[in-house]
Amino acid sequence: MALDLGDVQTTALIPLVVKANETLRPNARIHDPKAVEIVNALHIDTKRYDKFMSHEGVVARTIMLDRQLQEIIDDAPDTVVVNIGAGFDNRFQRVDNGKIWWVDMDLPDSIAARKKVFLEQDRVTMLAGDALKDDWCETVQNILKGRQARPVFIAEGLFMYFTLEEIRTFLNILRDNFDRGILIAEQNSKMMQKHGKYHDTVSKTNAKFMSGTDSAQEIADLAEGIHLVEEHSFNEEMKKHSIRGKLFALIFPNMNDRWATFEW
Repeated sequence: MALDLGDVQTTALIPLVVKANETLRPNARIHDPKAVEIVNALHIDTKRYDKFMSHEGVVARTIMLDRQLQEIIDDAPDTVVVNIGAGFDNRFQRVDNGKIWWVDMDLPDSIAARKKVFLEQDRVTMLAGDALKDDWCETVQNILKGRQARPVFIAEGLFMYFTLEEIRTFLNILRDNFDRGILIAEQNSKMMQKHGKYHDTVSKTNAKFMSGTDSAQEIADLAEGIHLVEEHSFNEEMKKHSIRGKLFALIFPNMNDRWATFEW
């Protein structure tokens, strides 16, 4: 099965491979059988996309976001989750409560690839769209009708490939098209942006880091009405699992990616 993906879209293979390889490990910390199935079907060279730091980072961010989403869904069982830049993510299967509605949105080439390996599912919409244009918003607005919970938007592995001006555009689209909402976004550091050519897996693609921040408040400040709720470094989870993770957190406390939650 052949894939035709753009440079940034190709980075979706990194978390896919990591989740597949982690699932196959004894005492796996995350379980994603679908990732294993896709990697096998696509005959992906896993060594290229699975290095230690990326592996631990993907595992940490997966654990942290799954936990946070589960808490939101427990409080609001009819939540609509919009996964921006979904790639081959299969989080719906891990957090589904039988009531949520899920939207996996990505650029057309990525959604075309996704449809090759994911079947249609009840309460899941695969939506082709550009996060920097608002033509996808009407579909989500229609799904939201009659639901009480605030929509939740996920931007995992996305902002680092946007300039700050593009992030501003995206935030304004969310605010202008949805009266209220929650955004959970992965943040890249300025140091990582500067030294992106040394990244252990992204450097194996043609993608480039386009932005970085020292604090998620810099993101909130880009658009009026967007408020930072909390921010957590991946180090918080990574240091629980290995000596190298502990050392990285100690030596480079501000270099790792972070999860930040915003609301409006």
